[in-house]
Amino acid sequence: MPQTLAQKLLQSHTEDAIKHDGQIVQCRVDMVLANDITGPLAIKSFRGMGAQKVFDHEKIALVMDHFTPQKDIDSANQVMISRQFAAEQNITHYYEGGTCGVEHTLLPEQGLVGPGDVVVGADSHTCTYGGIGAFATGMGSTDIAAAMALGETWFKVPPTIRVNIQGNMPQWLRAKDLMLLLIGTIGVDGALYKALEFGGSVIDALPVEGRLCMANMAIEAGAKVGLFAADAATRAYCAEHKRQGHSPLIAADPDASYERVVDLDVTDQEPLVACPHIPSNVKGVSALGDVRVQQVVIGSCTNGRISDMRDAALVLRGRKVARTVRCIVLPSTPEVWRQALHEGLLETFMDAGCIVGPCTCGPCLGGHMGILGDGERAVATTNRNFRGRMGSLDSEVYLASPLVAAATAVAGVIASPDQL
Repeated sequence: MPQTLAQKLLQSHTEDAIKHDGQIVQCRVDMVLANDITGPLAIKSFRGMGAQKVFDHEKIALVMDHFTPQKDIDSANQVMISRQFAAEQNITHYYEGGTCGVEHTLLPEQGLVGPGDVVVGADSHTCTYGGIGAFATGMGSTDIAAAMALGETWFKVPPTIRVNIQGNMPQWLRAKDLMLLLIGTIGVDGALYKALEFGGSVIDALPVEGRLCMANMAIEAGAKVGLFAADAATRAYCAEHKRQGHSPLIAADPDASYERVVDLDVTDQEPLVACPHIPSNVKGVSALGDVRVQQVVIGSCTNGRISDMRDAALVLRGRKVARTVRCIVLPSTPEVWRQALHEGLLETFMDAGCIVGPCTCGPCLGGHMGILGDGERAVATTNRNFRGRMGSLDSEVYLASPLVAAATAVAGVIASPDQL
């Protein structure tokens, strides 16, 4: 049977013959992930089910990225539980302090996930790794505990929506805009428990960091996974980012059967913004009018990579953040931070009047380092803009690319770079 990318990846990890979508299959996993919020819950379940040892101490990753540096006693205790479990189980990939970064940037960067892998994580944005050809998805902490103990889990084989993106990419358009365009087209439940498989000339030319950004937000369309074929660009990325061995080239079969095909043309497409309070409320920047903001956040597992830092610096160089705006820049890993320092990007941000902070999820989930007060608005390069997501229930979050976020920081109102 010709297979979609989702079917092919699951088939390589199960003894069951995949014959149709919706089939339940038991699969081996290559990596199990949890963080400082979800890890302690998984550890509690692990102990509750009587498990004594993780299935493989090299295939568990615990990343202390959400509330760290620890903002209060509760978050410090969360990290302590995870730290003690990592020591007890001799877990190799435990990240805290100066080694820690935002998990979904950190794992691909460290070569811990790659093409052909099946990855489960106690975080909904685990689907990020589909950008490098892995079947990766979020699960609840109890399922993660079982995966830690057994090294396997079950999946219902998802039907696949094929997304073909064609056309000529305008100067100020980025991967974030492509994903917002798709979510605005199909809705936040348009791919519910389905695989989004991306292709087309624009995708073929898209840098791997852009693919990771798009896969990250597959869950914002309800998808189980967001998948990109592993091609020569993927292989080069993995070779440059500590991935051991020869990364396989993986793609769907040419005559694979899809539940639906969505065709998008981005020629002449202007930058997009997701308006409150749902990621599908997408509008072109020019349609927004005079929307004043008090905060801009550039970072997160969606747009905190070095290419995002470069985009933000491109707009901010030689300019100043508006006095009415606090602009927070959070490179997503120590490697990104170091590279941004080496390239002079951090100096550009500071000269512009930005706050440059540590590698943390922080404000994305309304945790710390950028909380919104009553009536405040923010433009963020994050992935969710639900009511109260970044602080007060009376605040508003707009989602955009680093280019639009940086332009907004300068203008004080939501703006595209070409308006500066």
